[in-house]
Amino acid sequence: MIAMIQRVSNASVSVNEQLVGAIKGGLLVLLCVEKGDTDKQAKRLAEKVLAYRIFADENEKMNLNVQQVNGELLVISQFTLAAETKKGNRPGFGNSADPLEAKRLYELFNAHCRDLGSVVENGIFAADMQVTSTNDGPTTFWLQI
Repeated sequence: MIAMIQRVSNASVSVNEQLVGAIKGGLLVLLCVEKGDTDKQAKRLAEKVLAYRIFADENEKMNLNVQQVNGELLVISQFTLAAETKKGNRPGFGNSADPLEAKRLYELFNAHCRDLGSVVENGIFAADMQVTSTNDGPTTFWLQI
């Protein structure tokens, strides 16, 4: 399971020109479910995302997590993070999970983040989405469980 996280000052997602999710600040999470990923991994990755200390403290050091700064999450399903890119000029998606399993684990990830006290906004699973964000830093990390 992969989460590409970006510290953002704002982010939103639209489908068919309709706004479906937006945050004022916090983390944009591009979430990828791979073949063989489990419930345990989804929950562990949610905990890691929430605990990851990438927000500045009073000394301008990355020492605070998203919950400590009252940030929100915008979580977008992103199967393309599992792309096989070493050979050729066209990505392969053989590592991506079955869509039904990916949706289930995506929803479990979101529910676990909410259960842990975070505000979570979402896109629409498997939709053609337009994501807009202002990357704060820029600060981007790849987390994999």
